[in-house]
Amino acid sequence: MGRYSRLRQIRRMDPARDCAEILRLMSRYEFPWDYRQGIGVAFLRDYGVPRISVLLDRTQEFERNGQKRYDDTVLFGYEMAADGFDSERARAAARHLNRIHGRYRIPNEDYLYVLATTVVGPKRWIDRFGWRPLCAQERQALAEAGRRMAAMMGIEGVPGTYEEFEELLDAYEERMFAYDPANRRVANATFRTMAAWYPAPLRPLVARFSLALLDEPLLGALGFPAQPRWVRTTAERALRARSSLVRLLPARPGRLPSRLRARSYPFGYRLDDLGPHWAHSRPLEPLPTETR
Repeated sequence: MGRYSRLRQIRRMDPARDCAEILRLMSRYEFPWDYRQGIGVAFLRDYGVPRISVLLDRTQEFERNGQKRYDDTVLFGYEMAADGFDSERARAAARHLNRIHGRYRIPNEDYLYVLATTVVGPKRWIDRFGWRPLCAQERQALAEAGRRMAAMMGIEGVPGTYEEFEELLDAYEERMFAYDPANRRVANATFRTMAAWYPAPLRPLVARFSLALLDEPLLGALGFPAQPRWVRTTAERALRARSSLVRLLPARPGRLPSRLRARSYPFGYRLDDLGPHWAHSRPLEPLPTETR
């Protein structure tokens, strides 16, 4: 398979009809590492909003079970898209996720923002550091996936296009980003989780490298100083060198998709394993799409 064969395949697809398949090709074949980095940055952006980070800090989920909390969030997204957003598998994951969120009073605009980070985060990372930028079909497939998830979760006022998701995210951050001690505590817990993926001697370097890639408004909201210019330049050049190398590699074979590595579940997982233990004491409710 040629390096751009899947891009040609994706350009022939309909983002509205085929959004789950386009998302699968992007995240498991074309940009598996970059897609995960974009989702990781989306995590961190959520913490720049005190109203969100104070709630997360209060639950202590990241302090006590940081790796599981990270894995569960990624796996919920995977479960909702794996067999298509209209599948029973997707609906079961959404019911379980809604059961967890139902314990808290979360404003609709916060749901919209968190959703927007998962749409915009991967696109911005891939355009910046991927081996090629996303095409129009991939951008719109990200937006359509966000819309499908929102419908199952009962989120209202969802943008219709990728560009509108981006505008929503930027306007919300301009209004809501502010420093709070809870922001830094939750961010620190997440950085400790991510640093633990690497050998101990490399962890301080990984932390500095990660901070060097974040924009100043986010760093300020999290309470971290901007890294020196030489650190930022080195980090960016290293990632662009990686993308140049990846561009020269052959396409990933169809029989070898990138596999999710859920460190919390080395022997596999079931849907009931995802989320905090108390979730099972709450009732499952029909999805908004099932009650109309």
